[in-house]
Amino acid sequence: MVVSLNIQSHTLLLKSKDFAERGETVRFGLGCEKMNGSGSGRFSNMEMEFIRRHHRHQPGNNQCASALVKHIRAPVPQVWSLVRRFDQPQKYKPFVSRCVVRGNLEIGSLREVDVKSGLPATTSTERLELLDDNEHVLSIKIIGGDHRLTNYSSVVSLHPEIIDGRPGTLVIESFVVDVPDGNTKDETCYFVEAVIKCNLKSLADVSEGIALRDRTERIDRI
Repeated sequence: MVVSLNIQSHTLLLKSKDFAERGETVRFGLGCEKMNGSGSGRFSNMEMEFIRRHHRHQPGNNQCASALVKHIRAPVPQVWSLVRRFDQPQKYKPFVSRCVVRGNLEIGSLREVDVKSGLPATTSTERLELLDDNEHVLSIKIIGGDHRLTNYSSVVSLHPEIIDGRPGTLVIESFVVDVPDGNTKDETCYFVEAVIKCNLKSLADVSEGIALRDRTERIDRI
């Protein structure tokens, strides 16, 4: 199956397997304008507490905001080693072909991202807003580029959990963005959520692959 997302004259085609849900590992978040609203039933109490603590978006009248959750069968340090690389998002983001950071990697640093064909964009200029290695929180803001994601900000937070007796990671990613002219809030949220779901699935695949390899190597050394 192929899903077509129309953003005015642009079309994004995503094969369903690219963001297929595995059980309940990926869930749509609070929906447009519900980051601080009444949609808390979609999350556990623990997830809601993390959202309140780290994902404090305040969407305006012409903006939408949402959050997604992913459970990854790999420890937080492994997943964070990928997420924190503001200078190398292509390590797990499938739509990024190239990234160049201006200056040193620090708060306020800018990166120029080249986007692969298949998305209604070619480039994106993004600023590092927060990189907290203690709390495992990353925040970025898009400030330019060839796309229609105006005033886009996102936060990714990682939290340790146990999955089937092994260390795992709860990943929460949230965003707020302007609604483009000619589109509804639901259309905008659906488009952004689909891209984030692809990124989170890829993050899980890469992280779990590394974790499995590490466990196998430890067994081989015994």
